[in-house]
Amino acid sequence: MSGFLAKLEIDVRLLGMIVALAVIWLGFDYFSGGLFLTPRNLWNLSVQTASIATMSCGMVLVIVTRHIDLSVGSILGFAGMIIGVVQARILPEQLGLGFDHPLIWQIAVLTGLIVGALIGTLHGFIIAYLGVSSFIVTLGGLLIWRGAAWWVTAGQTVAPIDARFRMIGGGIEGSIGASASWILGVTASLLAIAMMQFSRRRRISYGFAVRPVWAEALISAIIAAMILGATWVVNSYNLPTAVARRITEARGDIWPEGGLSIAHGFAIPVLIALGAGIIVTFLALRTRFGRYVFAIGGNPEAAELSGVNTRRTQMLVFTLMGLLCGVAACISTARLQSATNAAGTFDELYVIAATVIGGTSLAGGAGTIYGAMLGAIVMGSLQSGMLLLDMPTPLQNIVVGCVLIIAVWVDSMFRRRVK
Repeated sequence: MSGFLAKLEIDVRLLGMIVALAVIWLGFDYFSGGLFLTPRNLWNLSVQTASIATMSCGMVLVIVTRHIDLSVGSILGFAGMIIGVVQARILPEQLGLGFDHPLIWQIAVLTGLIVGALIGTLHGFIIAYLGVSSFIVTLGGLLIWRGAAWWVTAGQTVAPIDARFRMIGGGIEGSIGASASWILGVTASLLAIAMMQFSRRRRISYGFAVRPVWAEALISAIIAAMILGATWVVNSYNLPTAVARRITEARGDIWPEGGLSIAHGFAIPVLIALGAGIIVTFLALRTRFGRYVFAIGGNPEAAELSGVNTRRTQMLVFTLMGLLCGVAACISTARLQSATNAAGTFDELYVIAATVIGGTSLAGGAGTIYGAMLGAIVMGSLQSGMLLLDMPTPLQNIVVGCVLIIAVWVDSMFRRRVK
């Protein structure tokens, strides 16, 4: 088996996570009486995981540089509250823009991104240039921004939210439909295969070892099958009849007597999370910034002696983390259809757990974006499954805590084995 995996060049830890996820899914499906592995639950699971997966992308780079960010949940809550106030109070009351104005959601999104990026830059400046520990800075940020979120509206929930903005959170109409999903799925499959072939040719041109042709074909087939399988699942979950009828009549079509099935397709927040993962992966693997990040994580002193501006790079890492918190704030606020003070509570726990479960080493220098996103799916699956089984909240927290401890233990064991 080890020789077979070596020829496939598959990360053993990634394979272990996939096996663990399969066990979790099958276990919860069995104990829930077949409710877990349904298109409806899997679609909702993907939407619920989107904000955590988005922030996990940034947390990978933070931990790779040997830092930690405990404030991501509070930044999400504060940015979400600002987003709500901007589109529900400031724009309609002070600028006279109605709730149907097309600029409402654009200004709200831009505001969330700016707020998150500014907070992240502030944290990064204090950590990188003033030399304060990231643990202390972000622990203080956890308290400061959670309190600031309450202070903005004196604890009141802000609603309603613009209809176009709500689509960012998924919901009934926050998806792209069956046809667009199939086009996207097929295109993504072909692009993935083309990129693997391009990478193979480059390795051959540089004289590097490559996988056997059969291994390359097998991995390409598995990736395409996973993408198309996910597309089939999201297209198997149909809109409620009343909503489907309203959409059909709004298009000017006649509602048939036997009814009509309209599939959800991929949810918009899921596509946003995937887009964030692709962009951060590109930054980490294909840019000078990404090389500097991993160099700092591997050996900060050597990186600085090599001419890397370690302070600026570390500040930019926290800026990116804050920006992704702003994206997650848009997703969370749109999904809840309101801005609440409870938004983002304990999200820092789930983001860090997802990142560590995904294989990012707390010692720094090693981590992958796709691993963190897979870890986010693991955490989301645990939450979803425990809710289906009606487990009490204290017991859910115990399970999550145990999973985090086990993940760190596995990471330490793996690093000892590598050494």
